[in-house]
Order: sequence, then structure tokens, then C-alpha cells
Amino acid sequence: MDHVLSSLSAFLWGLPLILTMVFVGLYFTIGSGFFQFRHLPHILKATFSSIFKKEKTEDGKKGVISSFEAVSTAIGGSVGVANIGGVATAIAVGGPGAIFWMWITALLGMIIKTVEVTLSVYYRSTDENGDPYGGPTYYMEKGLGEERNFKYWIFPAVIFGFGIFSTFFITMQNYTISEAISSTFDIGMIPASILFSILVYFVVWGGIKHIGKLASKLVPAMVLFYVVAGLFIIISNITQMGNVFALIFDGAFGGTAAVGGFAGAAVAQVIHMGMARSVYSNEAGWGISPMIHSTAKVDHPVKQGIWGAFEVFIDTIIVSSITAFTIIITGAWSTGLTGADLTLTAFETGIGSFGRITIAVSILLFGLTTVTGWYSYYEIVLRHLLKGKSKVKNRILKTFIYLYPIPGTLMVVYGVVFGLPGQTVWYFADISSAIPTFINVVVILILGKQFFALLKDYKARYLGIGKIDPDFALFYEDKVERDKKKKAS
Repeated sequence: MDHVLSSLSAFLWGLPLILTMVFVGLYFTIGSGFFQFRHLPHILKATFSSIFKKEKTEDGKKGVISSFEAVSTAIGGSVGVANIGGVATAIAVGGPGAIFWMWITALLGMIIKTVEVTLSVYYRSTDENGDPYGGPTYYMEKGLGEERNFKYWIFPAVIFGFGIFSTFFITMQNYTISEAISSTFDIGMIPASILFSILVYFVVWGGIKHIGKLASKLVPAMVLFYVVAGLFIIISNITQMGNVFALIFDGAFGGTAAVGGFAGAAVAQVIHMGMARSVYSNEAGWGISPMIHSTAKVDHPVKQGIWGAFEVFIDTIIVSSITAFTIIITGAWSTGLTGADLTLTAFETGIGSFGRITIAVSILLFGLTTVTGWYSYYEIVLRHLLKGKSKVKNRILKTFIYLYPIPGTLMVVYGVVFGLPGQTVWYFADISSAIPTFINVVVILILGKQFFALLKDYKARYLGIGKIDPDFALFYEDKVERDKKKKAS
């Protein structure tokens, strides 16, 4: 079974998807004038600085949660066990060189996520309560179906939705968290899983608004805590950083020979592991975090889009790099361990048993924000699927809350009873992310013209580059309304 899943993962994350991701990333990077690089100071100023400011009133803006709550939920959904267990697995299987390809994917992912978030806000729909919701299925319906008269938009939307919902049944979050808690505090994985599921219930019962408020308070603190712990180990071993970078860059282009418990990795395996884990970690191109971003109270789609770039920067360039440096600098990467246990061992090596305990708690908190953040994504897909059927929608959403944590617990039970290896769980993760990613990046490529128009308007309004077009519609619904009025007159 492990061999079959490994082969399927390698096939789905093979040359076609890798080339597509690179092409789409370069297309938007070049087409935007290298926006994520040239305007990085503006991106950080418009996002990072606002974390420390009291949020201004947004009463005049349409939305369910604030921009910061949206990005906190999205970061909470992406910064999690993928940064701890996923990065560790990338190194354990692909060697240190996988980190280089993780970085490359993230740098291109910054603009990809800017595009998908921008489009999700632009094409979002307002429900019967006046609340906006959007995401890939929405811009497939409106951008492909209505604007381009593509009658078969429902097919890529269904495939995308199927790929997203496959993660509901085959999830690795609960498993990784239970594994970390079990190995650190010497309790069974099943009891740990049940306790975690109870915590998830308490959070999701409050709905998207409650999830957003919790994430805005918890995410900044837990990211800072994790980064400080990792930096302490890195600074304590700062003389080894030259060797760390040598291992990363040499391994990226030459593969890595077998060392200690590390079995060795060819270049193709290094690239595959780096890119797959990068997407699973920062979710750029996957199409999931744009769903929560679409609910933000914001007056320009690109304003929320640059939060997407910031999200990738924090997730991979900062948090994932801290994990990678800690694993490599302590020498834990060559022990033969994988997943969360590898990261826990690296922190234990660096700062003793206290390090293992603190990172186990971090995994629990990261996992809580990840799992509850994902609930928001499933809810938004269901809202689109059940559009116009208020009673049925409300009934299904209420039932879904009760069902939500159960598959994760069942997977832990299966893993304990039948001895499911941690690496096998990560193969499931790769498979579930590849299908919707491919669909989504192709669709945003087709809708690229609309993004460039929105970016041009944003630059004119907020960067003083070009002239503002007073007739430009910032949202699709406004454009439709404007065109109706023109026809009527």
C-alpha cells in the first residue's frame, strides 16, 4: 500500500503539475512587473504593521469578518502541522535540498496566492443575509461560466470540490497532533485524538465569526512563540549555518547521499518533496484559503490579495525555514525519523526536554487553528453548492458541525489498530492537494486578465502608479449592476 501511495503521489506531483505551477507563477510574476519582489516593502507595511494597530471601523464594508481575522484564520489554517511535520518529512525523504525548492515554490506562490485571493474577493456572491462568500468555485461560475460563456464550468468546479472534500475523509492533522502529544506526554494516541476532537467542537460551534476572532488572538502569539524557540537553537549554533546552507544548495541540484538513518534522495525526489510540501504548507495555488479571505470586510480586492502574499511569506519563508534550520543544524535530519517526531527530536536536542514539551504544545495549538480554519473552507463550499436552498443549507451545515471532527479520530483509530506509518498519512496529504491545485492554477491563469486590471487600478489608487479610472468596477456584482443600468438607459 505504501508503495502504491508513494507512486501515486509522485505521479500527481510529477512534471506536468510542477511545470504548470512554475509557469503560472512566472506568468503572474512577470506580468505584474515582479510585484511580490518590487513592492515587498509595501506588502509588509500594509499587512504586518497593521497587526500592531487597532483595527479601524469597517462598518461601511461588506463582509463577515475583518481583513485581519480573515488572514489570521487563513494563516491558522496553513501554519500548522505542515510546517512542523510536513517540513520534517520533506527533509527526511528528500534531504536538506528539498528546502531550496520549498523556497522557490513559496516565492512564486506569493503572487499566485495574491491572484487567487484577489479573484475570490472580486467574484464573491452575497447570500440571503447580505454576507459575502467566494472562492475558486465562485470564480469558476462567474469568471468562466458567465463572463466567458463556458457552459461546462461545473465540471472543474465539481472536481475541485471533490478534491477539497477528500481531505475531510482523509486527514492527517488529527493523526500528527495525536502522535506528538502521545510521544511527549506518554498517553495513548486514541485518547489524545478524542481530547483534540472535543476542543475542535468547542471552536467550530461558534461558526466562521467565532473562528476568525479566536484565530486573530491565537495565531500571532503562537507563531511568535515558535519562531523564538527555533531562533534560540539556531543562534546557539550559529557557526554551523554555513554548513546548513551548503547542505541545502548542494542537495537541491545534486541530491543527497545516504547519511546515518537517511536513505538518500535523487534530485527528482528532492524537487517533488520540496514543492509538494510547500503547497501543502502555505496553500498557494490550492484554492482553499481564498475562501475565508473572500468573507473579509475590504473595499478593494487587491488589498486582501496582498494579505495572501504576506501569508505565504510568514508561513514558508519564516516558519518553515525555522523548522528546517533547526532540524538540519541539530543533525536530527539524518536520524531516520520522520514527521512531527523528527521536529520534536530536533528541538529536544537543541534545548532539552523542555523544547520537546513546548513544541508538542505548539503542534496542538497549530493543529487547532488549522482544523478549525479548514472548517470555514468546507462551509463555504457547501454554501455555494446549496445556494438558493436556505432551509436545506442550514440543516446540512448544522449536521456537518457534529460530523466534522469524526473522520480525523477514526483515522487515528485505524492507524493505531493497523499500524499506519506517519509517512503514509503524508502521501494521502499530497494526493488530496494535487488535484484541486492543478484545477485552480489553470483557472486563475485563464482569469489572469481580470487580475491585471484590478492590480493596475490598485497601483493607481494606492501606489500612485498610473491614472485612476472612475468607471472601473471593483467587484463583479457592481460590474453586473452597472452593465444592467447601461442597458436600461
